[in-house]
Amino acid sequence: MSEPLVLLPGMMCDARLFGPQIAELSSEFVVTVAPITQGERIEEIASHILPLLPAKFALAGLSMGGIVAMEILRRAPERVTRIALMDTNPLAETPQSSAAYEPMIVGARAGRLEQVLSDFMRPEFLAPGPLRNEILALVRDMGLYLGSETFVRQARALQRRRDQQGTLRRCKVPALVLCGEHDRLTPPKRHTFMAELIPYAELRMIEDAGHLPTLEQPAAVTAALREWLKQPFVLQ
Repeated sequence: MSEPLVLLPGMMCDARLFGPQIAELSSEFVVTVAPITQGERIEEIASHILPLLPAKFALAGLSMGGIVAMEILRRAPERVTRIALMDTNPLAETPQSSAAYEPMIVGARAGRLEQVLSDFMRPEFLAPGPLRNEILALVRDMGLYLGSETFVRQARALQRRRDQQGTLRRCKVPALVLCGEHDRLTPPKRHTFMAELIPYAELRMIEDAGHLPTLEQPAAVTAALREWLKQPFVLQ
């Protein structure tokens, strides 16, 4: 059997973000979803997760989960056997993008979390199609379940995150860089850039998907992950 697969969800998301992939892959692989809800820095979140994980594992993260995955790879490269980075961003926040979180933090603390979530994950970040409203409703439900305090912690962590370009350049394991072709939050060109940084990366664009391809085009994402999980190890 292959090594365990650890999935890291995006901001204000839980295991439901990977529901279709868990259902399909759990018949072949040990699948775990780790929370990224503890800590006000990406480093703290990674430090909280690492003691809970197997000695060696495949690691896949989407959006903020991908940012945490890159920090885990930076901290414990000997434990990560392969990495999948989906609809994410290796760069630090700019002063302008960091400041954009402040009104959302104020709104979450003032009891307006539902409106904050609607502003944060807008319809145009997903591909057009009949499932768009259903997926946005699920994102809202996940966010409301996690609550305002989690939103504030995660926003603070994103504001303070480090640049991970060096981590990606040092990556020596099978890497999948995956993005929905309609993603306007973390655009495809950013993923082309990421794939060029990683020595062993495969770039996969998912048609008819935006920022949440695991839900928008689940079969295509599951197939890409299965192929990645079955790639042979790269000798370091």
